[in-house]
Amino acid sequence: MLQPTALYSVEREFETSIEDAWHAWTESAQLEQWYHGTEHSVVPGSMVSEPQRGGIWTVAIDVPQFNFVAYFWGQYISIEPQQRIQHTMHYGETIEAFVARGMNGPAHTVVVDFEQREDKIWIRFSQFGEMPAEQAVKTKAGMESYFDSLEAFLGSSSARGA
Repeated sequence: MLQPTALYSVEREFETSIEDAWHAWTESAQLEQWYHGTEHSVVPGSMVSEPQRGGIWTVAIDVPQFNFVAYFWGQYISIEPQQRIQHTMHYGETIEAFVARGMNGPAHTVVVDFEQREDKIWIRFSQFGEMPAEQAVKTKAGMESYFDSLEAFLGSSSARGA
């Protein structure tokens, strides 16, 4: 079976342990601290992560420069501890859509890969689905900013449970 082509991928190496990187991507409290672009923030209490097959994840991102909140939610498709996360991703612009968390509409698939590389951890975020090419370029730039937030978080004492 042919592997679909990603809309985009973002990858980076981080100076942290695989355990800390994994917890940063799977634990609600940690995701709430970093899962946003550098100019945005997570709406407090909106982050849910149930990292098991069929578990849900949700997040609301405050985008103050455009005076709106972006809502994302989905279900975990597969979890391979410290190796790979795969989940669906739905998007809405209203609190009503976010609260309803409909899983039947159009969705993208997200795959996050982890790999130990000597004393660093490599992480790749890939998004699959359909969107106009110019939007994919902007979305990739947004995810680069999320990785900047992750890098700052992993360098903080919060990521190490201190």
